Amino acid sequence: MSIAKVTEISSTSTQSFEHAIEEGIARAGKTLRNVKSVWVKELHVRVENNRPAEYQVNMMVTFVLDE
Repeated sequence: MSIAKVTEISSTSTQSFEHAIEEGIARAGKTLRNVKSVWVKELHVRVENNRPAEYQVNMMVTFVLDE
């Protein structure tokens, strides 16, 4: 039997949503062990001068707790 925990993180990128997701997962993996899945909960775009300036994703990260 395994027990999992879910934590919420936010990640931003000036490039794209995909880059923000990749960076968020990579960073979560440095702190959390046994990351199994990510659910992208929200997407936000910050706009400057009528152009996208920053992409933000809020993600729910699921990881399995150590025995």
